[in-house]
Amino acid sequence: MKKITPSKNRWMMMVGLALALCPVQSYALSVTTTGDATTLTNSILGSGITLVGTPTYTGATIASGTFTGGIASGIGIESGILLTSGSAQLAVGPNNTESATGNNGLSGDGDLNSLIPGFSTLDATVLTFSFTTTTGNLFFNYAFGSEEYNEYVGSSFNDVFGFFLDGSNLALIPGTSTPVSINNVNNGSNSAYFVDNSTVPTFNVQYDGFTKVLTAQLLGLAPGTHTIKLAIADAGDHILDSGVFIQGGTFSGTPTNPVPEPTTLLLLGAALAGVGLVRRKLA
Repeated sequence: MKKITPSKNRWMMMVGLALALCPVQSYALSVTTTGDATTLTNSILGSGITLVGTPTYTGATIASGTFTGGIASGIGIESGILLTSGSAQLAVGPNNTESATGNNGLSGDGDLNSLIPGFSTLDATVLTFSFTTTTGNLFFNYAFGSEEYNEYVGSSFNDVFGFFLDGSNLALIPGTSTPVSINNVNNGSNSAYFVDNSTVPTFNVQYDGFTKVLTAQLLGLAPGTHTIKLAIADAGDHILDSGVFIQGGTFSGTPTNPVPEPTTLLLLGAALAGVGLVRRKLA
C-alpha cells in the first residue's frame, strides 16, 4: 500500500475542507425576468426593514429579474435582483461579444439625468418602494456592470444608475460623494473597485467590466417612512447594456458580511483543479 505522507495528508484535508465550504452550484449565471415590483422588492428585503405600501416598477419587463449563480460566475453576489438598461438575460455569460444590446425604446429618468449634467438618459428601469427601519440605518450590497467598458470610458456614452433615498443618491464610491459610473470606476479611475472582464480568461458574465461588490449605506435616518428609488438607464443612446446586481436579503438595518471577491474564487478553483478534484469551466 502506498503511504500518504503527513504533508500530503494535510494538503488533502485542506482541499476537502475547501470543497465542503463551497456550495454545490452551477457555474452559469441564471436570470428569471420579471417586472413585478413586489417580487423584486421582497427579493432584497432583509432584517430590520418593514415595507410600507405597494412598490412600483417602471420599465420593460425584460429589463429586470431575479438571479442566482452569481458567485461562481464572478460577480461576488450569489443571488438577488438585476436591473438593466436593456435585457436582463443578456447579462448571462460567457462574455462572447462587446456589444450586447437590448433596445426597449423607452424614455429616461430625470433623477438619473441630474447625475450626468449635459446628457440625457434612455431606456430607464426604475423600482421604487417605501419602508421603515428599526435600527435607524440602511445598508445593501450591489455590483454594477456594463458593455460600455472599456471602449467608452471617458465618453458621453456613460450609462448611469442611482439609488435615491428620499432624493439623495447612495450609489457612491466608498468614502466619497462621487457617483459610481463607467467614467468614475474603471482601469484608470478608482481601479481598486473595478474588475476588467475583457481579458482572458473572462468571468462567466457578459458585461465587459463590473465593479467589485460595494455597499450603499446611510446611518442615522430620521424616524418614520422613507422612500428608495433604484434606477438605471442608457445615456446618449439606447444601445449597449448596463446592469446593477443587488444582493438578496441585504436591504437591511444592519450590514451583511462581506462576500468573496472574484479573484479569490478563481484562485481556489485553480488550486482544486490542479489536484484533479474539480474542473472549472472557463468562459
